[in-house]
Amino acid sequence: MQRKANAQWNGDLKGGKGTFSVGSGVFKDLPYSFGRRFGDDPGTNPEELIAAAHASCFSMAFSGDLGKANLTPDYVKTECTITFGKTDKGFAIIESHLTTHVKVPGGDKAAIEKAAADAKAGCPISRALNTKITLDLHID
Repeated sequence: MQRKANAQWNGDLKGGKGTFSVGSGVFKDLPYSFGRRFGDDPGTNPEELIAAAHASCFSMAFSGDLGKANLTPDYVKTECTITFGKTDKGFAIIESHLTTHVKVPGGDKAAIEKAAADAKAGCPISRALNTKITLDLHID
């Protein structure tokens, strides 16, 4: 499997502007800029896209790991907060924090917690990120 995206940047860092698209066409020529990335200008940025990727990847992996324990969730709802800031080596993603609510009828708390831990460590986006990953799990 391969997935593609492309981006273009025009101009200098602070005054320039860019667009990005994904191969599926779901996002096409979405704008991004310095103000969207480092300030509060409305619009998306690379770190927000990473947060969306991590939340969705973790949710799927958690559901899969619950399935390995013969458990089927009614839902897995995950919010991801990416912390982006300046380090001694330049700007970096400092942390990815997952807050997850799960409802598993008849599920054993220990089995649910183990599946969550396995998903946190094993989902492909978690493995791709070179940062601290934390999880707040709420069993509804």
